[in-house]
Amino acid sequence: MLLLIIIYIVFIALGLPDSVFGAAWPVMHVDFGMKESFASVYSVIIGLCTGGSGFFAGKLLRRFGTARVTFVSVLMTAAALFGISMSPNMAVAVLFAVILGYGAGAIDTGLNNYVSLHYKARHMSWLHCFWGIGVMTSPLLLSVFLDKNEPSSWRNGYRVVAIILLAIGALVGIFLKKWIKTDSEYTAEVENNGAKVSIKKILKIKGVVPSILSLGFYCGMEFTLSTWGATFFVNSFATDPAQASAYVSLYFGGIMLGRLLSGFLSAKMSDSRLIFTGLSVAAVGLAVLILPWEMSAAAGIFITGLGFGPVFPSVLHTVPARFGKTFSADITGLHMTGAYAFGFVFQMTIGYISSNISFKIMPFALLVLCACAISAAASSSQRPLRRH
Repeated sequence: MLLLIIIYIVFIALGLPDSVFGAAWPVMHVDFGMKESFASVYSVIIGLCTGGSGFFAGKLLRRFGTARVTFVSVLMTAAALFGISMSPNMAVAVLFAVILGYGAGAIDTGLNNYVSLHYKARHMSWLHCFWGIGVMTSPLLLSVFLDKNEPSSWRNGYRVVAIILLAIGALVGIFLKKWIKTDSEYTAEVENNGAKVSIKKILKIKGVVPSILSLGFYCGMEFTLSTWGATFFVNSFATDPAQASAYVSLYFGGIMLGRLLSGFLSAKMSDSRLIFTGLSVAAVGLAVLILPWEMSAAAGIFITGLGFGPVFPSVLHTVPARFGKTFSADITGLHMTGAYAFGFVFQMTIGYISSNISFKIMPFALLVLCACAISAAASSSQRPLRRH
């Protein structure tokens, strides 16, 4: 239970860097003399590094354990944020962003795998709620420091977030020995199974590819609404930008509420059932989003977020039960890689097409992705649960 509390706190640390850039960029791009549109390039770089870490995260976790990897990765993200705050230009900031992406990706894979191995499904859902606390906290902290008349004002905000991450890293360090002991028991079990890991071998396991695809299709929907939701309202209903931003907040609120509720529902529902229920609710929300009224669309984006809530944590939590402990870290890592890869591809593709045709087609495209996610999840669920 003590370790679980620490992991909850670390999940806040995982969320902090995810929103700090977006909050700082309106001032940050002026300080660096960059075009506002460069934000998308920066975000893709972070996403590629975070997702790319999934290819080798399993090896790191088996060799060093979740505790050590988490400890070092939290310190890496803190150092990267400090580095970005000290960067003289955007090129140097991007170099530190690469470190930030790999550090965050290692934490993400390690903790999701660890919780799916050692704790019940409700904790996975609630942990992702704590990630939401981190995501919401960064913009609030940045708002204290940002001054549009002072282009470098974002730097102190970044440093405060980095200090918080350092404090969380110190907390992990204090309890490192106990966590390492728990880690060693799992590592010994995996080694006794004589696991020789290769991506090719893992992808041949029945159900792994459909499971990765289901998360990829889901993230395509989540990322698209996160990035283009406000633009959808502005272009489809001539909504005021501030009001459109509020509607997107409804979407994130729906995700948070969905994860909170799924934590309670997991006592009576399996991970697979939560996944299908969540995607079905999301499909209803997307259908409502198609209706030609602004207020119904606002309700639709909230319902969609509510349905999205249980999907991500439930897919990851079911990995050890469905595919066994031996490759769970590697399979979790590949899920993270697939999630970011598909998520960014679909987000950019749907955004590009909608920008050139009409944003009114976006809900239809997302319904297609939702149907694909349901189909992939159904194919993966045919894999029988393993006993261990």
